[in-house]
Amino acid sequence: MPPSSLWASNKNITKKRVIDINTYAFDVIVAGAGPAGVAAALVSARQGMKTALIERYGCIGGGLTTMFVRPFLGGVGNPNIGTEIRQRIGEFTDFMTSLESAKCVLPIMLREAGVRVFLQTQVTGVRRKGAIIEAAMAHSRQGEIEFTAPIFIDATGDGDLAAYAGCEIAYGREKDGLVQPASIMFTIDGIDPEQKLLCHHEEDYRDLGDGREYLDLCHKACESGELPPSINIVRLYETGRQGERMVNATQFNHIRPLDPEHVFEAEYQLRQQIRQVVLFLKNNIPGFADIHVNGSSTTLGARESRRVIGDYILTGDDLIAGRKFEDAVVHNASFCIDIHNPDGAGQAETDGCPHLAQPYDIPYRSLRPLGMDNLITAGRCISGDHRAHASYRVMNICMAMGQAAGAAASLAVKGGTGTRGVDIGKLKQLTHTA
Repeated sequence: MPPSSLWASNKNITKKRVIDINTYAFDVIVAGAGPAGVAAALVSARQGMKTALIERYGCIGGGLTTMFVRPFLGGVGNPNIGTEIRQRIGEFTDFMTSLESAKCVLPIMLREAGVRVFLQTQVTGVRRKGAIIEAAMAHSRQGEIEFTAPIFIDATGDGDLAAYAGCEIAYGREKDGLVQPASIMFTIDGIDPEQKLLCHHEEDYRDLGDGREYLDLCHKACESGELPPSINIVRLYETGRQGERMVNATQFNHIRPLDPEHVFEAEYQLRQQIRQVVLFLKNNIPGFADIHVNGSSTTLGARESRRVIGDYILTGDDLIAGRKFEDAVVHNASFCIDIHNPDGAGQAETDGCPHLAQPYDIPYRSLRPLGMDNLITAGRCISGDHRAHASYRVMNICMAMGQAAGAAASLAVKGGTGTRGVDIGKLKQLTHTA
């Protein structure tokens, strides 16, 4: 049958289908299923809340899975659900990589806790009345969905829910508005098992055994054009598999992570950079001559975008001083002020090396957006300045913030108080910061 006849035979039975808006009611709605969102949803559900987790991708885990970020960076002084998550992931690594284990384990944990998960569902707006979000609107392949709840948690990383609610937003560094660059993580294999080279950070000097030093070699390759001008360090992490490394090197500066066309440009450029980095390693590092790429992130990793202004703005000075707070919900967080240069290669501060922070607290007030009574943030979109954000954005600290957000949400629902009436003493007990 010719195509025109096929169309003629089908068009008469094709009818326009009107998709109704589906409405779901929960106690707690969590937007974003990265490390912070998963932790928030687990804690909320375990506290007896009817909890929904909304995720725009088709996979749980965010940076841990879709963005290929394998190291659990950062430290936290108070016990938190992140320890359990890491342990559960480790139980599966006898027959799969940690990345694949996370894809398997996180859904199991959410199912065990009774969390309702909505994948491939993008938050598209909110209905707000005064200081209250009445509903979050989302789009799925089934159609439009309206989610209602007494309490909402924004763990999207980009602060999407808060932005739709009209919350006050900060973006980029103070002097020029630039955010940290985007990257694509990838893994290589085929390394000679005798070659043990690793490189974790900007001061991780490694002797190559032939009179050359690895970081110096990276810097010279950047200067000569062998590496792109935005790459003067190729970080190499072990993966647990012989002859394999995870590579953190690609860097796209001046990224506009909320602009979809610019995200494509970054994706295009970063994929080209992978080849340059691999050729640099093949041509210069003993034992790397036979390497090839065996995996990369599904989507580019955006380190920074919106920061939602809250009742307290955590600052870089707070971190350097190791400041403590009466309403601390994350205690003794520790990670350097890791600002990947938004306008060049390497680090943006202290002559190319990260500025060290003292163990610091994150207060509940930084998770509470200004002017909102039923919204909590968790993860890299909490209230902080550009410098503080560069430390608390990593996975272990984000999971601890997620725990705090889930605990606060459960207390707010049980007490009928909204987020501002939460009993701080009880919250500190649930977050082990009392």
